[in-house]
Formats: sequence, structure tokens, C-alpha cells
Amino acid sequence: MDSCFRTPALRDGGRQESITEIQILKNKKYSLSAFLLAVIIIAAGCSSSEKKIDTDDPDKAFEIAKRKFDKKDYVEAIDDLSLMKIRFSGTGIDDKIQFYIAESYYMQKEYIFAEYEYRSFIKDYQSSAFMADARYKLGMTYYNLSPKYSLDQEYSKLAINELLDYIEAFPQDKNVQEAEAKIKELRDKLAYKSFVIAENYMKLGNNRSAALYFQDIYESYIESEWADNAMVGHAEALINGNKFNDASKLLEKFYKLFPKSDQKSKADSLEKIMKELML
Repeated sequence: MDSCFRTPALRDGGRQESITEIQILKNKKYSLSAFLLAVIIIAAGCSSSEKKIDTDDPDKAFEIAKRKFDKKDYVEAIDDLSLMKIRFSGTGIDDKIQFYIAESYYMQKEYIFAEYEYRSFIKDYQSSAFMADARYKLGMTYYNLSPKYSLDQEYSKLAINELLDYIEAFPQDKNVQEAEAKIKELRDKLAYKSFVIAENYMKLGNNRSAALYFQDIYESYIESEWADNAMVGHAEALINGNKFNDASKLLEKFYKLFPKSDQKSKADSLEKIMKELML
């Protein structure tokens, strides 16, 4: 009997202990949430104070924006520099502001915007110390916009022209070697695009059109890795069109220009075929 009457009391005590534990956990949760909220508010306040440009000194203002650029906070840098462009116009740092606006877009891979800002810089600040970098980066902007070979290559051609202009204007600049490498890469891509077109014409049996594209490759891109292939391809197209004399002269030229070419065995085979056809 006694044990039966004590059971409800035990149950009530357990329930009270559980309620107390839940309240403690809730209080801890609320305290932690309040602490985290306070940290976020303080951090946001500190962040805002660091980001705010509240000086009338253009050089100090630029230092603040430049720190954001260096920290790769390009969106904030663009916002600050764009405001500074208006606020500090004519103060002697205009070129730096414009250059780093372009650089910020470039670093974000927003190349269309970067192209516009670099062109604005080049147009307005001809004597700036940043001119060489701007000319190089304009060419690199077009390089980065250049698509794969099968698509329109207008950006490739723009990149080549801009990088050539940069090299001509600043032949001793630190980025000349890299610019030359990019030009070669782009010219190889243009040559390959023409080579693929020529090969497709060959497959269709259109030897005349194929010959025109092959010829353009080794005349326009003689330094490219596709020039020797194109010359042999042209000779093959000429043989297919029964133009043996022209093909013979072209193969002779090929042997002189490309004595170590991996296309030599194909050229030898073409010469043999041509001689058999001429019998």
C-alpha cells in the first residue's frame, strides 16, 4: 500500500526536475544567442567604421580604397573609387582612381566593364605612370574574352592588336615576354581555326576552297605550329586538282622551310603519288 501511495510523489518530483533542466537549457540558449548577436553588432560596427571614407584628404581616401583592393574586396573598392572619382576630381590622383577601378573589374573577371575602364584610362591619362600596365591589361582583357577556336575570333584579333601596340610602345616593360607568349597562343588558335575549316573542305571534296584556307595559314601564320601541316595540306589539295607543277614547287618549299617537320613522311607520300599520276 505504502509503495503505491509513494509512486505519484516520485513522478511529480521527476517532472519538476525535468522542467527545471529545460528552463536552464533555454536560459543558456538565450544567453548564447544574445552574446552572438552582440558580437555580430560589434563586428558590423567595426567593419563599417573601417570601410567608411570620412576624410577630405584624397591621398588618405585612396589608401583606404586601395586597402580594400589589396584585401580582394573589389566590390567595396569599386564603390569607394567611383565616389572618389567625383569627389576628388582634379586633385592629382585621378589616374590612380581610374586605373584601380579598371583593375577591380579585371580581378573580378568582369572583362567587359574592365575593357571600358581601361580604354577610358588610356584616353584620358596618356602621361600616367600606370599607362604601360593599362595597355597590357587591355590586351589581356581581350585575351580573356577570346573564346574557343570554333567560335567568332574577333576578341582574339583585338587582343593581338592591343598586345602588339603595347609591346611597340613599351618594348622594355616587365610584361612584354608574357604578352609575346599570349600573341603566339592566339595566332596558333586562329591558324588552327583555319586549318579545321580547310580539312572540312577536303572531306567535302572542295579542293579549291581547302587550298585557299591552307595557303592563308602558312602565309599569315608562318610561325604557327600549323604552318607545315597547312603547306602539305595545300599540296595535297593541288594534287587532287591535278595541279602537279604547283604542288611540286610547294613541296620543294616545304622541305626547305620545315626540314624537321613531322609532316615529312606525308609529303614524301604525296610526291610518290604525284609522280605515279603524272606517268
